Amino acid sequence: METKPTYEQAQLHLRVYEERREERLRKAREWFFQNYWPESFEDSMKIAGPGTEGGTNFMMVISYWEQVCALLDYGLLHEDLFFETSGEFFGVFERVRAGLQQGRDMWKNQYFLAHMENAAKRFEEWSEKRSPGQIATMRDFMSKMRTQRSKQTAA
Repeated sequence: METKPTYEQAQLHLRVYEERREERLRKAREWFFQNYWPESFEDSMKIAGPGTEGGTNFMMVISYWEQVCALLDYGLLHEDLFFETSGEFFGVFERVRAGLQQGRDMWKNQYFLAHMENAAKRFEEWSEKRSPGQIATMRDFMSKMRTQRSKQTAA
């Protein structure tokens, strides 16, 4: 986007940030980033299966970011402002990516997390134009974090 954010977009952006600070969502996000390291759909079901506390945390995090990315897709949020200040959604999407298609097939919903996926693709392009190599570096860092977490869990 080559335009400045409107006042309304800035206000919604701040509201999105404030919602992230809500206590229950904050706890779910903390759980997600500490515990959700699947390498497959099967791993995801073990870590965050329906009806479990992990499943509740997982759904809170992904539904929050899916809603925010829908606001972005519909132009209610300013894309540059969002991408400059809200990279967390990309980290969430990277963690669900491996099992996404199996989840879509299982629930017969090919649009499951489609807004987050669309935003992640645009974020990747946006990031590479501004900072080539950033996405590869982020993915490498996340891989190292996954390995470290696996070692901690095994100990």
